[in-house]
Amino acid sequence: MSLTLDNVHTYYGLVHILRGVSMDVAPGELVAILGRNGAGKTTMIKSVMGLAPPKEGKVIFKGDDITGLAPHLVARRGISYVPASRGIFSTLSAFENLKIFQRNGARWDAQGVFDLFPKLNSLKTRHGRTLSGGEQQMLAIGRTLVTDPSVILLDEPSQGLAPQIVEFVIEMLEKLKSEGMSIVLVEQNLQMALDLADRVYILDHGEVVFHGAGDELRNDPELTITYLGVSA
Repeated sequence: MSLTLDNVHTYYGLVHILRGVSMDVAPGELVAILGRNGAGKTTMIKSVMGLAPPKEGKVIFKGDDITGLAPHLVARRGISYVPASRGIFSTLSAFENLKIFQRNGARWDAQGVFDLFPKLNSLKTRHGRTLSGGEQQMLAIGRTLVTDPSVILLDEPSQGLAPQIVEFVIEMLEKLKSEGMSIVLVEQNLQMALDLADRVYILDHGEVVFHGAGDELRNDPELTITYLGVSA
């Protein structure tokens, strides 16, 4: 497996958020993490990145135990994180946002990202704060690519985006997956997640309550209504 969580327990202070979460992601696989607000989805990603280190359990990446490793060291190993806030540097241009993260020998450089997102090419000199939400999302994803990751952790990439931009993000994720990228997708958009995912995990109160193929969820509306509040 490319990435494995084994019986992970994570706390914020005394509050027990993740309660024995296990997950695995194979090379070139897109795994969707679903659940209501507060279910522990973002904490799960932060546990991988070392932003919320587990108190129990292990995070294994390519056979190595990276549990609690500092975030910059996790990133150097080849795991990139796109937060829901996107984290764009507002006073830097789109090109500068990419350039400062560029890793030598990476499969993508700044121009490669502009080729992947042609709209950004015409905006390369624009400051981050002047970009639309969709443009910032493209830039945030592009910024992870220039670090040469083998796994990308995406937190709510469709949040606040117009439907046509969401469709573009879906196409881009399909392209990355076809090129062998492993992707962990935290998403509230159920249809988007089911259309993209090879496998799905549902979290509820910090525990995995479902793990299986997307079609299993499509065929079980009672499950999605119970844990997600919507039907597939």
